[in-house]
Amino acid sequence: MSKHIVALTTGILFGIGLAISQMMNPEKVLAFLDVAGDWDPSLALVIGGAVGVTLLTFRRILRLPAPLFASRFEVPGTDAIDSSLLSGAVIFGIGWGLSGYCPGPAIASLTIGSAEPGIFILAFIVGNALAIRWQAIKDPSPATVAPD
Repeated sequence: MSKHIVALTTGILFGIGLAISQMMNPEKVLAFLDVAGDWDPSLALVIGGAVGVTLLTFRRILRLPAPLFASRFEVPGTDAIDSSLLSGAVIFGIGWGLSGYCPGPAIASLTIGSAEPGIFILAFIVGNALAIRWQAIKDPSPATVAPD
């Protein structure tokens, strides 16, 4: 089976999971993030399930010689917590808290025909391009490009 078919299939399955869990619904996400107000803890079950599966499988999977449909695993080269990681996490959190979207659910939300996820994705792409440009200015050494 082609790795592209596997990617499409898993992407569709992920999107269905986002829809069922209501992670595509920005009002639901914002209610989950509003711990000081009208908090809706139901998405904690979704997040807890994802974290649980990851804790049970991540290290076992990385012990394999390679993924099923790639020549090697793509993992970060460092585990350092630096200013770039922290500032990126803060910016991500602010964007998520303001909009109720993060990239995966925003892409899945494009299927419902609303303009909001498209605006979010456009802003995400622009922000990503600016971050890449900033990193190139900060560290002018040639950047590594991940294989497709």
